[in-house]
Amino acid sequence: MKTEAINLMDGDLQKQALLGALSKLNPKVQLRNPVMFVCYVGAIMTTYLFLKGTILGTPSWFGLQISIWLWFTVLFANYAEALAEGRGKAQAEALKKNRTDLFGRKLSGNTETLIPANQLKKDDLVVCEAGDIIPVDGEVVEGIASVDESAITGESAPVIRESGGDRSAVTGGTRVISDRIVIRIMAEPGHTFLDRMIALIEGAKRQKTPNEIALTIVLTGLTLVFLMVVVTLKFFSDYSGSAAGQNLSSIVTVTVLVALLVCLIPTTIGGLLSAIGIAGMDRLIRRNLIAKSGRAVEAAGDVDVLLLDKTGTITLGNRMATEFIPAEGVTDRNLAVAAQLASLADETPEGRSIVVLAKNIFNLRAESLSPSQAKFVPFTAQTRMSGLDLIDETGTGCKHQIRKGAAEAIRSHIESLGGTFPERMQTAVEDISRQGGTPLAVSDNERILGIIFLKDVVKGGIKERFAMLRKMGIRTVMITGDNPLTAAAIAAEAGVDDFMAQATPEAKLERIREEQQKGHLVAMTGDGTNDAPALAQADVAVAMNTGTQAAREAGNVVDLESNPTKLIEIVEIGKQLLMTRGALTTFSIANDVAKYFAIIPALFGALYAFNGAGQGPLMALNIMRLHSPESAILSAVIFNALIIVALIPLALKGVSYRVASASQLLQRNLLIYGLGGIIAPFIGIKLLDLIIVTLGMV
Repeated sequence: MKTEAINLMDGDLQKQALLGALSKLNPKVQLRNPVMFVCYVGAIMTTYLFLKGTILGTPSWFGLQISIWLWFTVLFANYAEALAEGRGKAQAEALKKNRTDLFGRKLSGNTETLIPANQLKKDDLVVCEAGDIIPVDGEVVEGIASVDESAITGESAPVIRESGGDRSAVTGGTRVISDRIVIRIMAEPGHTFLDRMIALIEGAKRQKTPNEIALTIVLTGLTLVFLMVVVTLKFFSDYSGSAAGQNLSSIVTVTVLVALLVCLIPTTIGGLLSAIGIAGMDRLIRRNLIAKSGRAVEAAGDVDVLLLDKTGTITLGNRMATEFIPAEGVTDRNLAVAAQLASLADETPEGRSIVVLAKNIFNLRAESLSPSQAKFVPFTAQTRMSGLDLIDETGTGCKHQIRKGAAEAIRSHIESLGGTFPERMQTAVEDISRQGGTPLAVSDNERILGIIFLKDVVKGGIKERFAMLRKMGIRTVMITGDNPLTAAAIAAEAGVDDFMAQATPEAKLERIREEQQKGHLVAMTGDGTNDAPALAQADVAVAMNTGTQAAREAGNVVDLESNPTKLIEIVEIGKQLLMTRGALTTFSIANDVAKYFAIIPALFGALYAFNGAGQGPLMALNIMRLHSPESAILSAVIFNALIIVALIPLALKGVSYRVASASQLLQRNLLIYGLGGIIAPFIGIKLLDLIIVTLGMV
């Protein structure tokens, strides 16, 4: 699934958003947002008062305008949320096209039965051969095959899926290209990975995050405060008017008070809050990342500790042979010949790189040896060695035992043959480790021939990215199975803050718990079954789509491209979400301050006007010199509605991401969105007042 940016001005998207905005006028939907529910009720009240006045023969053109703009305010807020959801739904359509009516060949004993995919149950066995589409999510339990996952990941290159290990998970909707595999179904019908992706993208099941709930409570509290203020304002105006011998009942009407309430409560952020959350998940989707909940995106913004695997994340992942270091009395060429011969049975990338290095430096070609001349010893994780045994001319004994492998394994091997590991070679091993390399030793019988320098190259630009994270207050911890000397060297070169050497699954889990006990939020990546416990414990757990089913179930974010460096992008997207929410909240509250100075002085400017000029003491606060109470109220209501529309693109796109500390971000918010939120309404409301008066709307 290669997602593309959806054009917000797309006709179909706009049509769906408008229809969605109307459908969200359901009271049950509006009740989920207390701020906008108040506006919704206000629109109903003002509409009722206008209709009542019309029936009684005293229609109010001013009341009609207020009602219309209050309905627009509600609709614009609904439109923002529907537009954010609609963009996700447009992307989900691409996935729905892949979820066709599939069939699977269920295996029962030696019998295969073709049945619909929706009838397959968990733990059923399914056979898939070249050309078949995998019907449901599962794990390969038998065989090995090449699988085309482009429908999910967008990557055209096929991947290998085999039983056992960390490359056994397969996804429904992908196609088998070659060979035959037996799959155990791991998901119930309707709960496949593809089903969850579609539901998450559409936003239908999006739950409010803890911070969003907390902000909603704050906004609701502010709304209740202003509600009490506006309700009591009617009694204040009646008392003050009576004391001054004035009648303010024609000015301070129920319609005016409703409009005042809507303008003073934080409708801007209230109307955009859901859209901001949905847009945060959408930004992940466009990077081929699927968040299982908005909580994961939000937590990413608060993360302050990153656990990063060394291999594939910090380094390129393939250790390459870069140098031959011969022992005393051994030439470089002889060492290269032995190393190449010992690597012929080593199919690992490291083994292949040794053969290539010998070829590039000394133009050596792998010798052709018959089975009667040599016996190859393949590399295994248990022996940590590879090599070959050269048979003597009689064919009855071993002439040479050439081995290549980890320094400790070679040391044990030659000592078992009665040899010794020279001090000079031990020094070379330690020097290579200190430089961040991996030393491999080469021996011939009980004699050490030299050391091979393997180096895992640190990715370009990764050190600068870690420096950026450090400025944001995020601490990086490199996880590796290397020895402490090698780990320390790589950590220094990459610029991480800390490292874990010789890390085991238990050690990862314990480290995460320790960090969380100290009050930190932790993020990590993983792809294997042994990573599942740590992923389940982490606050933000990014599972690789190519990993095992256990890892994908344990994670709360799935990376469809299986790129471990995406963890850094997830943190940046999470912080952008929080920055956007904070910026628009600041702007919204600052707006209320400005609208207060626009409306209240205009309403009560004539109160206590004893000088005969019709201007009382409060008129001094009417610094915008608005024409009349009606024009002031109408201008503020129109501005309140239009500002939501103006901020929809910012809510969906997010504010510009900047690397800065929390205090710097706060200062920037106050300067740009706080000061801007105060200034913008003064300018906007004044312009609207001039237009309203010019057009004779009041």
